[in-house]
Amino acid sequence: MSQFFTAAVLTSTVAAGIALATPFLLAALGETLGQRSGVINLGVDGIMLLAAFATYYVALRTDDVLLAILAGMGTGLLMGVVTAAVSVTLKAEQGISGIGVYLFGLGFSDLLFQKLVGTPLPITTPPQVGIPLLDQIPVLGGMFFDQSPLVYLAFLLVPVVAFVLNHTTYGLKIRAAGENPAAADSLGVSVARIRWSTVLLGCTFAGLAGASLLLYDGIFQVNLTQSEGFIAVALVYFGAWRPSGVMAGSLLYGLVGAIILTWKSLGIIPLSGSDLAATAPAVITVLALLFVARRFRQPAALGKPYEREA
Repeated sequence: MSQFFTAAVLTSTVAAGIALATPFLLAALGETLGQRSGVINLGVDGIMLLAAFATYYVALRTDDVLLAILAGMGTGLLMGVVTAAVSVTLKAEQGISGIGVYLFGLGFSDLLFQKLVGTPLPITTPPQVGIPLLDQIPVLGGMFFDQSPLVYLAFLLVPVVAFVLNHTTYGLKIRAAGENPAAADSLGVSVARIRWSTVLLGCTFAGLAGASLLLYDGIFQVNLTQSEGFIAVALVYFGAWRPSGVMAGSLLYGLVGAIILTWKSLGIIPLSGSDLAATAPAVITVLALLFVARRFRQPAALGKPYEREA
């Protein structure tokens, strides 16, 4: 255990934890927008899988990382159209429709991979970018300021989403649609339009999350997310529907995961117990969720389709 508590190992572990947290942070931020408007999307994991494959395939064919990321986001946006049409326009039960999107993403990404690629091949991943001067800070520079551009983007989006939700007219409409859609409608707010917009944004974020997950290792495999996209949904509850809380939960999940990986590589965790240890991030997140989320109230209209009164 002593070899873990060295500057080099701790620095690399924290840096890895921040990187591992990025896909979940992106997906959970998008889900926060949707849930604040009253729509819960359990299809996040399937959308991440489809976006990850789109990112992988475009990168494999073009060797253009930016174009690949845009393909992942575009895939998320396309699935957002499907999700919003089913959940908002057709007013289907959101939990069931979300599971349907997840299963579609799981199966279709596998099919596309088998038909279009077949053999896993590595792709070029974005280089780490150090922030001038800040990356020279002893210890902290290596932890926080020498990361992939997608990591910086994810954490920059936290204050942006918080500002939009709390300090803009659009954010006020989102919160009204999620708390009291009838009252919002009576004041001239189009609940359907607001919910459509948040679902599209949320799914685009999920697409970006899938792209960042794929680009972390640079290779696609079947069920790349290992159903951890559902963790992103749980993190919204953990964070009490606040971007800062979602960020804290994502960092908890990523850091615990990085610690487990480091302990396995150092031999602190025996191979016989590695499978059990791999569940630790999810278990700790769920336990923290049970402790934290019960102290906060969810949006009153969450999961409830809005029927305009005649």
